[in-house]
Amino acid sequence: MIKTPTNQKLLTNVAVVRMKKTGKRFEIACYKNKVVNWRNKTEKNIDEVLQTETVFTNVSKGQVAKREDLVAAFATDNQLDICKLILEKGDLQVSDKERQVSNETSFKEVANLIAEMCVNPETKRPYSSGVIEKALKDSHFNVKSNRSAKQLALEAIPKLQESMKLERAKMRLRIAIPSEKAKALQTKVKGLFESIEVEDWDEGSLDIVGLIDPGKYRIMEELIRKETKSKGVLELLSLKVVNEGEIEIS
Repeated sequence: MIKTPTNQKLLTNVAVVRMKKTGKRFEIACYKNKVVNWRNKTEKNIDEVLQTETVFTNVSKGQVAKREDLVAAFATDNQLDICKLILEKGDLQVSDKERQVSNETSFKEVANLIAEMCVNPETKRPYSSGVIEKALKDSHFNVKSNRSAKQLALEAIPKLQESMKLERAKMRLRIAIPSEKAKALQTKVKGLFESIEVEDWDEGSLDIVGLIDPGKYRIMEELIRKETKSKGVLELLSLKVVNEGEIEIS
């Protein structure tokens, strides 16, 4: 049973977030899986995260923090404000088994993302997620709970490149620049492409189709938008250019 100042609540499926301040422990009771969602901003409704707007010294025993201790530690007794602070900066308490399951799930998710994003630069074919998973284990890659799967995948790619042939699969873009800006932007735009497949001039306007590294997509997008005052066209023709055929499993 969790006791609050006005009533008793039986809190189930609890995730505890803990913070130590002024030598004292403060805890809040949250719904499982919602803490991470709040921190990565996929959940914005605090009521979906907090089981109760109460600050405890011990959630499992239902011991509520004293007002004077809250004021001493946080310079306020506003329970919701303190809950938000603990939610943001505190340590999420998870059991060893939960942590292991979470890490294994995240590990597989990272491997799948890398397999989707990358290819062997020589064959332009993707690797299977099993090959990537093994390579991650061999490189002693560790999952960090405060990072999204995509952030972890992008961090892992350079590490994997030390031991295997791996590169981000290229994107195929079409860029159309109006005549008044075409000549001025030609060199800059072509410099961002890895390879040009089509370069077509028509009455002073320029049309280019080519392959670009995904890391340069935002740079290209901003360049076209700013320099042409949104009159130019950037069209994504293919998110991932790979050779058709078998996935590499060796």
